[in-house]
Amino acid sequence: MSRANVALRSISDLTEASFPLKRTRQAELRFLRGHAHFMLKMLFKYVPYVDETLTNDQILATSNRQYTSDQLWDKIAADFQFAVENLPVTQSQPGRANKLSASAYLAKLRLYQAYEQDDNNKVTTINKDKLQQVVSLAQTVISSGKYSLQPDFAENFLPEYDNGVESVFAVQYSINDGTTVGRLNFEDGLNYPHGAPQYGCCGFHQPSQNLANAFGTDANGLPKFDTFNDAVIDFKTATVDPRVDHTIGIDGHPYKYNASLPFSNSWVRDPGTYGFFQAMKSQQLASSSSYKKLGPFMGVSKNIDVIRYADVLLFQAEAYIELGQQALALPLINQLRARAANSTGRTKKADGTNPSAYLIKQYSSANWTQSYARKALQFERRLEFATESPRFFDLVRWGIAAETLNAYLTKEKTRTSHLNGAVFTAGRDEYLPIPQREINFTKGLYKQNVGF
Repeated sequence: MSRANVALRSISDLTEASFPLKRTRQAELRFLRGHAHFMLKMLFKYVPYVDETLTNDQILATSNRQYTSDQLWDKIAADFQFAVENLPVTQSQPGRANKLSASAYLAKLRLYQAYEQDDNNKVTTINKDKLQQVVSLAQTVISSGKYSLQPDFAENFLPEYDNGVESVFAVQYSINDGTTVGRLNFEDGLNYPHGAPQYGCCGFHQPSQNLANAFGTDANGLPKFDTFNDAVIDFKTATVDPRVDHTIGIDGHPYKYNASLPFSNSWVRDPGTYGFFQAMKSQQLASSSSYKKLGPFMGVSKNIDVIRYADVLLFQAEAYIELGQQALALPLINQLRARAANSTGRTKKADGTNPSAYLIKQYSSANWTQSYARKALQFERRLEFATESPRFFDLVRWGIAAETLNAYLTKEKTRTSHLNGAVFTAGRDEYLPIPQREINFTKGLYKQNVGF
């Protein structure tokens, strides 16, 4: 954010005659500043809004409670709106924000803003005007024809498809670019299998048994909404959503689409504590041209997608459902399920068979009530974006974080001991505490979040 503000200040006095790309660059920078503020707001709820007009002294005098939550959303939205109005639909260089990626991000922001919270983080109402904006903004992206779902779900997690048709906005990385080790993503470097000889570190970010169970399907190829976690899933006998083998490393199943490299329970760092599963989406094979090992750590040049086209479809579907127009959401959700059903080519074992019994079907219009559609939408987001990061923020947005996570903990504690002391406290744990050092640094100007 500070870099965006520095750059905005440095080009503010240039004329468009001397710098014809001035408005475009300002829009790109405000898009990036909007992204930074959005991430901070998701994490902390109340943050200081800092733009390029503030001096250092003014920044120190800016409170994190200068604006209400709703006002802060609008301040961040103004940056994305400026980007929508001043960016081209297509950029000559990959990775640069464009009018459509700004529209998608603004849709995401308005969707979060629509779920209005009280001072104790409880969702009290859903703003219908904001939902209508989500529908319109998402439709701009959908009707543009510029984006679509990758034909195979796997392609979202392979570097060969970076900046593909599903990537609406992504953080860019590179390798063999003339720098010492490349501009690699080391963020996920501790998540590789601990015991696999080609990696050796460190087995973090393991999927839970609850998540693995969620991929089970019923006889109709649909999720088991209320009963999925009643028993531990047996991947040898259960029918499952194919996305499980794109998401979770399972004993005997191909690891990262390599049929000759089955995942092994012997690779797991501490199965007695954390279970046997491995997160796979962010990992790459050691043979991939995107992969580099630096000491004990692993880095890859695979992009991180901030918004996928699948997101945009589900943004609009969610807005339709909460507006009571759930029939319009049905085909949007079914697009993802149809893609998932066709994403089984890369997950096959060496003998050409599927590692599990894949069974996934689309939802029917029969009994597609608002309540059922909401449940389907929420479950679809979990399956589609599992281990990609939005799950917790979705639960907070929907106002169901406490009930969902405490139910999760109650059951998961019977399966693994490291969660024994864990509890989610409603009215506190929806957001992180404001760091005490920041409160001290501002001499008490920053106010602590509720409950801490």
